[in-house]
Amino acid sequence: MRSKTAPWILMAPFLVLFLGTVVVPIIMAVGYSFTTVERSGLLGEDGVKSVFAGFENYAAALSNANFIASIGRMILFGVVQVTVMIVAATVLALLLESASAKWPGFFRSTYFLPYGIPGVIATILWSFLYIPGLSPIVDTLGIIGIDVDFLAPGVVLWSIANIVTWTYTGYNMLIIIAQLKAIPGELYEAARIDGAGTFRVVKDIQLPLIRPALMLTIIFSIIGTLQLFAEPRLLQTMSAGITSEYTPNMSAYAYAFQYNEIGMAAAQAVIIAVSAFVLSAVALGISQWMEKRR
Repeated sequence: MRSKTAPWILMAPFLVLFLGTVVVPIIMAVGYSFTTVERSGLLGEDGVKSVFAGFENYAAALSNANFIASIGRMILFGVVQVTVMIVAATVLALLLESASAKWPGFFRSTYFLPYGIPGVIATILWSFLYIPGLSPIVDTLGIIGIDVDFLAPGVVLWSIANIVTWTYTGYNMLIIIAQLKAIPGELYEAARIDGAGTFRVVKDIQLPLIRPALMLTIIFSIIGTLQLFAEPRLLQTMSAGITSEYTPNMSAYAYAFQYNEIGMAAAQAVIIAVSAFVLSAVALGISQWMEKRR
């Protein structure tokens, strides 16, 4: 193990898979984003070739009203859904880690259980609660005079947000709980000696010390929001409000596999990745700025 080559030999299987499944596809996507396909003949019967297109694909993507609208839609989705989810996960974590909590292990497992259900299965399950005539929720609300359509164009975005929140709240809760368990017990003892109540402990000890975990969950959620695909894709056949370019990922998928414009799809994928990086950096910068002001 003192050999300099031993660590590289042990890491080789991972590095090969990482390069083949992450690094190489990223490089290829960036390369494809600068190319376009030229077809010779009326239907391309005389040949097809890729040519350098410069920034044409990026200009076309950024001038595509549907793609820009999908990004704006996901920003609105993230502002509302991520905020609700992180607040719910934090409250659940604080309640389960309080001294008066009963059966915390059981409730941790219960809240985490939805994360173990694949997103496709979760969406199918929730769709039965959204479809009129099949949903006991819609039927019950109809009996009391409330007419609601969870798949209507103006409502379906928040129906998707409900599925995502239900799935990932427990996952984020466990990340926050792990940070709470790392808080030294001496801080709680000192707080009790000083006469601090529960609210004061939460405000002055727990919330400041779990900020790294909160930032981690926020960044993961921002990235996940821009990658939203499975839920709207499955609900597309049930809701007229979901188009083939409803989310940025769906737009890139449509251009790649429906419109057969690989360069445009690659450019949109790069824009999505850069947007996720910028939004995550902004969230981190705001957190650090708030930390300095304390």
